[in-house]
Amino acid sequence: MKVLVINAGSSSLKYQLIDMDGEKVIAKGTYERIGEASFLTHKVNGEKIVLQNPVKNHKEALDFSIKQLLSEKYKSIESLDEIQAIGHRVAHGAEYFDKSVVITEDVIEKIEDCTSLAPLHNKAIITGIKACQELMPGKPMVAVFDTSFHQTIPEERYIYPIPYKYYQKYKMRKYGFHGTSHFYVSHRIAEILGKDVKDLKIVNCHLGQGASICAIKDGKSVDTSMGLTPVSGIPMCSRSGDLDPSVVTFMMKKEGLTPDEVEDILNKESGLWGISNVSKDVRDIEAAVDEGNDIAKLALDYYKYRIAQTIASYAVSMQGIDVITFTAGVGENQVRIRKGICDNLTFMGIKLNDEKNSVKGEETCISDDTSLIPVWVVPTNEELVIARDTLRLTSNM
Repeated sequence: MKVLVINAGSSSLKYQLIDMDGEKVIAKGTYERIGEASFLTHKVNGEKIVLQNPVKNHKEALDFSIKQLLSEKYKSIESLDEIQAIGHRVAHGAEYFDKSVVITEDVIEKIEDCTSLAPLHNKAIITGIKACQELMPGKPMVAVFDTSFHQTIPEERYIYPIPYKYYQKYKMRKYGFHGTSHFYVSHRIAEILGKDVKDLKIVNCHLGQGASICAIKDGKSVDTSMGLTPVSGIPMCSRSGDLDPSVVTFMMKKEGLTPDEVEDILNKESGLWGISNVSKDVRDIEAAVDEGNDIAKLALDYYKYRIAQTIASYAVSMQGIDVITFTAGVGENQVRIRKGICDNLTFMGIKLNDEKNSVKGEETCISDDTSLIPVWVVPTNEELVIARDTLRLTSNM
């Protein structure tokens, strides 16, 4: 069975075509800067092809991407009939969904209901789903939710200290995100260590453009850094993370900003980019530090400190930590970031091995043999989790 996995971001579209007989990736790609100077990076047969093709929206991006799967030059399949099901990553499912589901019109309506909680993501996801319905009518589709893995967080940890009526009226609470990644990495590290995931206390650090940390005990999420929306938690490349709520009202009063304008600032102009004024890319900020930029250094110092602080707090959430894992773009590849985070955790007996930590994008232990808590890099594979759920839910349809 061949499954097409779609991951629609606010201005990007990622896809993988996976043959589930052996779980082999046939082709994959990423469409970036949708609505601007768009381009597609398509990978097939070990070859990477960059195609400059500006598109206005996700439907156009998906249409062009599928043409590459069928093209004579980069052909991966003979026809769309070979694609038997489609899996979609969905950012926010609120309390509607605690597991993956087959997409129906009712499911689409509920995803749309959650758009105000993840405006940058759910709108794009809905567009992607509807584009698939137009381009491949009748194909069964599955929604896999970032939030569903975190539905096991206890009530006293997800409730907010605001009038309870707002939870009753609007379901305002901590939800958490990157659940598919946290699920994959936690199960993979258990497999690597030769243990049952239910016997481990894991802190997984998903550090990418968006970033979240998760405390995973007995194979379940028991706490996580993101909250009601993906803007909360630790500072990110352009998202603020947690801050004094009065900062928002203060900015609105002083600058005459609307709620939408503040939301835009917190999502797109804050975090590392906001402090450093250098870039949204950690690599660029590190380069600026090397050139003597003290504000860039401040941004990264704050970033590493807040991540370490969150990791340490999860020792309370789980009454101990058995292993720490790093994943996603920054977590898998930024050697100095990992070292800086762990240097803040030496009081817990954590010690990295500089030689081991020099790896990028590889599954490996990076801690010293004397470290009281092992630290690993485990590349995530959200697409595989989505494909597996899609296969499970549609194989008998």
